[in-house]
Amino acid sequence: MQINCKKEGKYLAHTWSECIGAGRACEGLRTEWQRQLKEVVKDCGFKYIRFHGLLAEDMFPVNVKNGVIQYNWYYIDQVYDCLLETGIRPIVELGFMPPALASGTATCFWWKANITPPEDFEQWEEMIYQLVKHFVERYGLEEVSNWYFEVWNEPNLLGFWTGTKSEYFHLYEVSVEAVKAVSEKLRVGGPATSNYVPDDRFDYEKEDTSKHKTHLVEDINELEWRGVWIEEFLAFCEKKNLPVDFVSTHPYPTDFALDGQNISRGKTRKVDSLYEDIEWLRAVIQKSAYPDVEIHLTEWSSSPTSRDYSHDSLPEAAYIIKSNIRCSGMMNSLSYWVFTDIFEEAGGGPEPFHGGFGLINMHGIKKPSYYAYKFLNSLGDRELERNSNYIVTKNQDGKVQILFYHYPDEMTNTIPIVTYGNIDPIDKVRNMGQPKTIELVLENLEPNAEFCMEVLHDKNTPLTVWRDMGMPNNLTKKEEMLLKSLEPDKYKVVADDQGEAKISIELKPWDVALLHQI
Repeated sequence: MQINCKKEGKYLAHTWSECIGAGRACEGLRTEWQRQLKEVVKDCGFKYIRFHGLLAEDMFPVNVKNGVIQYNWYYIDQVYDCLLETGIRPIVELGFMPPALASGTATCFWWKANITPPEDFEQWEEMIYQLVKHFVERYGLEEVSNWYFEVWNEPNLLGFWTGTKSEYFHLYEVSVEAVKAVSEKLRVGGPATSNYVPDDRFDYEKEDTSKHKTHLVEDINELEWRGVWIEEFLAFCEKKNLPVDFVSTHPYPTDFALDGQNISRGKTRKVDSLYEDIEWLRAVIQKSAYPDVEIHLTEWSSSPTSRDYSHDSLPEAAYIIKSNIRCSGMMNSLSYWVFTDIFEEAGGGPEPFHGGFGLINMHGIKKPSYYAYKFLNSLGDRELERNSNYIVTKNQDGKVQILFYHYPDEMTNTIPIVTYGNIDPIDKVRNMGQPKTIELVLENLEPNAEFCMEVLHDKNTPLTVWRDMGMPNNLTKKEEMLLKSLEPDKYKVVADDQGEAKISIELKPWDVALLHQI
């Protein structure tokens, strides 16, 4: 394949660099969390970050003294000061419920985030107003008008919201009114639901688990999947004449997020399900009263559990790259969940590699997923060519980049792996498929142009090396430094004096590589 490096190309949206997830606000007070965030922002270029628990009890936002409600934004300020100093902005998730305002005691996670509706919706509205007003007073309207305010997290799931669908819609109503009362310039959206389903389990005021279908069929890709609460949410907002600045949802390619019965465990959809889900979402929005609304997919990963070894493995990197390139420009952001294994929804990680969501593990060791986003961030904004194994771009300086990836054809009907604490299936998956040799000729380069090729393969990934160590639970300093030192193999490629460079690379299944002009 010959590539003319002088041609204009077409615009390539870097949707992958817009937003990244994190666990909860309180974790953002830790030095190592902050250090890792700076590193991931520098290398991967993320512009926004979203996390749970901004209003949870461990952030101490609301106190009652002598029967009078008092607000304390100190801990929130510490986290947000860090974000802005790092060069990243928040998508502000308004949740969970401060116990002082809660209608009940139901919680989720070990840190007991309250998931009940407010006892008094007017008190919630006042709290949101005071919080947002404080943001504007502290950071300025010009800055805060660049943020996004998202109402709650996954209220369709019984594990995150004990109220009804109608109560959530009312929560959105009073929340958007509170935010807009501070300034009409501020952006608010929802419903932040998870995930796509092929049945009517969420068509009622609360989830009806008896309506689940996916455990009844052999191939779940045969079912028709759709988003949750999106149509009803937009219809409600139209009826109430409420603003919707963005629609958010979480298109995990699975069907077992907090399902309560584990009846769908192990059921995963085809690799292109993300593309189809976004197409469905765009069509729904286009037909609504809000056809130009922004789309922010505020959570996404291969699996919705933080104990899935797929997150630590090389196939995750190939999945990330394939999905992001396929869906580039279809939405405003696709936020990977999450940037670090300093993440405690299920408690602290029991071992260095335990299937945590993070791009980086607790020790600061970079996983293959980290390099997937670093490589994606290295691409230029003009696309010259692409096929199922690579994309060729150039940047504003005219320098060329090629991102290679080998996602085996044998895995297109499912995502790489879903292992749930069992590491053994990794071996089966990583041995699937056959090597591919890709040969390209880059033409019309500057004479003797120099390139660096970086190749990430199974042998230089931390998970593989850690397994070779005997999978120690507690790393010695020497072991930790060895794992931190791992990086892609590198070698130089030079164009000839006529400005032509011949590229030949063999990719084993799941390998990813970046060629970038120096």
